[in-house]
Amino acid sequence: MLKEYRNKETFKAEQFDGSEEMMKEYEITKLTQGNGKNIFAFETVEGPFWLNIGDWIATEANGYRWTIKDDYFKKTYEEVE
Repeated sequence: MLKEYRNKETFKAEQFDGSEEMMKEYEITKLTQGNGKNIFAFETVEGPFWLNIGDWIATEANGYRWTIKDDYFKKTYEEVE
């Protein structure tokens, strides 16, 4: 029988602003595409995670990190108080 499930664990998240401080903290590399637009990436055990300014960087308690697009983040997650 098909059932619905929800992830019970919380995670920390920070919205990427493109600052040198965040790039250093998360070891993010800035790449410039042929059209002059910047795109950013950081390495994980699964390979690179790509992100743009405004995307969210999520971090689980075990240190695993991934990116979440801003519109999806705002529709899907709510702050835990």
